[in-house]
Amino acid sequence: MITVLDADTNQDRHYSKHLMCPVTGLSYRDPSPHDFSFNSTQGACPHCNGLGVVNDIDIDKVIPDRTKSIANGGIAPLGKKKNTLIFIEIQSLLKVYDCDLDTPISEIPDEAINEILQGSTRDVRIPAELIHTTNDHFIKYNGIVKHLQQMADGELSASAEKWVEQFNRQVVCPECHGRRLNKIALHYFIDGKNIADLCEMDLVSLHRWINELLPKLSPNQQKIGEEIIKEVNSHLRFLLDVGLGYLSLSRGSATLSGGESQRIRLATQIGSGLVNVIYILDEPSIGLHQRDNMRLIHSLQSLRDTGNTVIVVEHDKDMMLHADNIVDVGPMAGRHGGQIVFSGPPLEMLKSSTLTAQYLNGQKEIPVPKTRRKGNGLTLTLSGATGNNLKNITLTLPLGKMICITGVSGSGKSSLITNTLLPILSKHFYRSLEDPLPYSAIEGLENIDKVISVDQSPIGRTPRSNPATYTGVFSDIRNLFVQLPEAAIRGYKPGRFSFNTPGGRCPTCKGNGYKVVEMNFLPSVTVPCETCHGKRYNRETLEVRFKGKSISDVLDMTVDQAVDFFEAVPNILRKIKTLQDVGLGYIRLGQSSTTLSGGESQRVKLATELSKRDTGRTLYILDEPTTGLHFEDIRILNQVLTRLVDKGNTVVVIEHNLDVIKIADHIIDMGPEGGDAGGQIVAEGTPEQVAKAKGSITAPFIKAELAAKKK
Repeated sequence: MITVLDADTNQDRHYSKHLMCPVTGLSYRDPSPHDFSFNSTQGACPHCNGLGVVNDIDIDKVIPDRTKSIANGGIAPLGKKKNTLIFIEIQSLLKVYDCDLDTPISEIPDEAINEILQGSTRDVRIPAELIHTTNDHFIKYNGIVKHLQQMADGELSASAEKWVEQFNRQVVCPECHGRRLNKIALHYFIDGKNIADLCEMDLVSLHRWINELLPKLSPNQQKIGEEIIKEVNSHLRFLLDVGLGYLSLSRGSATLSGGESQRIRLATQIGSGLVNVIYILDEPSIGLHQRDNMRLIHSLQSLRDTGNTVIVVEHDKDMMLHADNIVDVGPMAGRHGGQIVFSGPPLEMLKSSTLTAQYLNGQKEIPVPKTRRKGNGLTLTLSGATGNNLKNITLTLPLGKMICITGVSGSGKSSLITNTLLPILSKHFYRSLEDPLPYSAIEGLENIDKVISVDQSPIGRTPRSNPATYTGVFSDIRNLFVQLPEAAIRGYKPGRFSFNTPGGRCPTCKGNGYKVVEMNFLPSVTVPCETCHGKRYNRETLEVRFKGKSISDVLDMTVDQAVDFFEAVPNILRKIKTLQDVGLGYIRLGQSSTTLSGGESQRVKLATELSKRDTGRTLYILDEPTTGLHFEDIRILNQVLTRLVDKGNTVVVIEHNLDVIKIADHIIDMGPEGGDAGGQIVAEGTPEQVAKAKGSITAPFIKAELAAKKK
């Protein structure tokens, strides 16, 4: 450090080699990479621990209805008036404001409400008559919010934790404003931008900024940054090549789709420069717009050209036709498949007669409807949607139609439908706790009576759940077995035929049908139970038979077999037949939910909805239902969606697949690009109308698809 005295002005000037401000005395240590990481204690914001969000009490959930009085349950966590200390404290506090517990909350002054919720800065005087003592008492009142926060921070049972969570909400950290880093890290700038600014840019903008940075640096900075900038540029280029330009580096991994996560890993591998490696990819085109398909294919070809082998499990037509070799497995699904029906170059496959080849060469196709539905004339309108990258848009859904939401990846489709519209409807119909993204208003709720989201999440989290239990048909099957003469003589109840309750299940494996053998440092191994040999039930239960089959035999049947077996039992047949109708005839009734793919799980959910008696005023929401589906499966899916709409319901599908888009009655195309350049509705109408729209990236692909089908 050095101090210089200016002889002319008689002023001191302080200089330091360290990062110190001589005026304020504020000093920083020499920076290290950890200072710019929110996963490190050195760099993370101390208030939110690097998460960018904190839990806060939602006052609107604590006081949901201000027309009620406190005595009548106006404060949700307290419930109705009871003779407890908290109500006595609040009554004493309200007395100062000339109110009582029977006063409607809307008539209580805001200052009093704030004291009740946040606590009082003064001691509250409790009159002696309220607590049946000789003297008044003065106590400190901490407030309901603090009490809920203390409960949330403490160790609670699962039920108590769930109870507290209903009054919570996640809010952006007030300290770092969602940027996750501490103030020191955010005070380092390059060309006027700190590290959080760069992470919030979409990758296209970040790539442009990096490319323009070098000339703006001093000669010394250029020497330091040249190689680093080159490396960053290289990684960004790989991410752009696989169609992820709309993402930002700050995007949470939990919000990424399976296809996005896979393409990020793919970009990492392309950048590694390895050779003689076998890469295996499972449907990398998930969530990818047709425009970006070729970029992904070129990325895979570049991996191949550097001396690697790339194996892709895929249903995409372009990917198949650009492959060097195709292995087609079939001929059908489940027990009707499991054979290699073709292996060779794509051009040779086009000449074969496999089911896949028939769709590739045009022998089979999904036809375009001759007419589009007119709908029921009613609408559902969501206005002022501004969440994520949405640009204050108004969405109008014509009801009684099949509606497709299209647009390039990252254009705002999921933000609008899954994160804004669906939570609004779920809150209205089911009192869901999930908060929607910001919006202004919604009109037309009276035109629908429920909303159902059919996604690809598993139908159960444990191996015990299966299609029979999920659809509810297993309860009917158990009731059928109870009515059999053998079961009646033995006095069996429905629980006897459940593998989840003691009594009828195998006592050794407790109804699992297998035992898990721990292998210490190796993965655990499952082996069939030595007592029941995988049948799940004890000997006495298996002696009860319907048409010669035990309850275990029924669970082991495929859906196709079960349809024939239960043809004379209408209530069972109706539910199983819908599973067959959605193309799941090959799965077993008792097949573990953990072995079902996302597409299969989604179709089990669709079948469950189809088997219910509906009012014809339901709104169904599906997010990319074609994921993992073959051309033939998509044809069957289209038939299912058509059945739902023909009953008068409305189906909203977020989709990139042209075989689904072309059968829609109404298309809402978003864009024009992804990320900040998206978030607008660029075209809407029938597929024929959208195909003519200017400024829509999806329009030329719809136009080409419709033209191809006309030929």
